[in-house]
Amino acid sequence: MFMADIAGVRVLYTGDYSREEDCHLCAAEIPQFSLYFNSEKMAKTIRRLAEKTLEVGESVSGLLVKKAFTCQIMALDDLHVFSQLSTENISQRITIAYNGAFGVLKHRLKQIFESVESLPDEESEGPAFRVHERLTVKYESEKHISLHWRSDPISDMVSDSVIISILLILILITNYC
Repeated sequence: MFMADIAGVRVLYTGDYSREEDCHLCAAEIPQFSLYFNSEKMAKTIRRLAEKTLEVGESVSGLLVKKAFTCQIMALDDLHVFSQLSTENISQRITIAYNGAFGVLKHRLKQIFESVESLPDEESEGPAFRVHERLTVKYESEKHISLHWRSDPISDMVSDSVIISILLILILITNYC
């Protein structure tokens, strides 16, 4: 089925591939009309965010949920009430076989990253340092180090970079020793 313009007349063509003659229907006269939409958006605060009355110009921070042409802003803690989603914090740890000097590793990572800070021994139970305030590198034994971080996109990128750096240092140690 398609619309054809034949001699200034719009015709709807319905070809059914049968042996019957094709049927041509004239298009109906439809008056022109216009639609106007209100482009203003409004979002309601709900649950914990709605407990406090906001002043004009005061900002609110929360999770924007769009559902059936309505917008609602809720606290992240209220997400489980309105959906089957839950939020969790994931702590990640990886242990890497490393037989090089811990000081060499720290020195090399200082050359790569802007922020590498030593941690006090009582806080970390042995030599340790933090990279970009997100990743902790701990000396576990003469043959192992461990990396600890809370999972988020930036910390995951930092940890990936540190792991690659450690593996490259190990390759250099084995090639030159």
